[in-house]
Amino acid sequence: MKRILISDRTHEVLPQRLREAGFDVLVEPDHDYERLVAAAQDCVGLVVRSKVDIDRAFIDRVPSLRCIGRVGAGMETIDVDYAESKGVRCLNSPEGNRDAVGEHAVGLLLALLNNIARADAEVRHGLWRREANRGFELGPLTVGIIGFGNMGRSFAKRLSGFGCRVIYYDKYLDETIEGYERVSLESLQAEADVVSFHVPLTDETRHYFDADFVAAMKKTFFLLNTSRGAVVDTDALVVGLESGKVRGAALDVLENESMQSDSLLNLNAKLLTQKVVFTPHVAGWTVESKYKLAAVLADKMIEALK
Repeated sequence: MKRILISDRTHEVLPQRLREAGFDVLVEPDHDYERLVAAAQDCVGLVVRSKVDIDRAFIDRVPSLRCIGRVGAGMETIDVDYAESKGVRCLNSPEGNRDAVGEHAVGLLLALLNNIARADAEVRHGLWRREANRGFELGPLTVGIIGFGNMGRSFAKRLSGFGCRVIYYDKYLDETIEGYERVSLESLQAEADVVSFHVPLTDETRHYFDADFVAAMKKTFFLLNTSRGAVVDTDALVVGLESGKVRGAALDVLENESMQSDSLLNLNAKLLTQKVVFTPHVAGWTVESKYKLAAVLADKMIEALK
């Protein structure tokens, strides 16, 4: 019987569907690198989390592998090119949490435009500042989306009811998506009042948002990032906020994320004094998406390994 190792904490539908398809499934989360190499021996499939890098050495040391799965969208911890050159399929499941990310991005944007987080904190401390918390309507704004895959399109779809203009730039998307306005990066930077990132983290997209990006923007603007923290250069964002070029930011991800709260606050201390709305990397983290992410990946792995 073909064996699959699941080293992530995921919805039970994933091992359930794989077993129903005839696979021997081991669920052993929280391995470190060496223990994962050992546990994966003789497995044809492996489901990984982002805590362990699946590099060339790992792939070479587990020659039985035919498929590596990631519950979610991000594949930056897997050497996809090398794996596939060795005949190992690399699969993810962004379809499973695109709805969650699209909804969360809208929520972040509305919270940012209307000062919701700040106003809530002030009221809880006995402050009733109406004029200081006067917000902006979304309808008159132009929202520029960078990256128009599953997440970017989900966000655009949910913006359609607000009456705002939505434009998008995607270097790797050849076709124009009907119903949406495709533009060059230069046009987006000239016209956008809001910039929202929906790109994977690669060498090309690391610090995509930097000092040069801010300088290229023709208007003052609001920033959203629900992709990966390192897409945004934190220092450039702080400078942009302090200068007023960046009017505010809504961040679900941070360049320096950490499980230790003291470390997290220290690394991003300058952001805390600015007009920024934070959430702790939960844009795609809903009850529904937990199931859908696992179910989508199960179907893809079964197809790849049949």
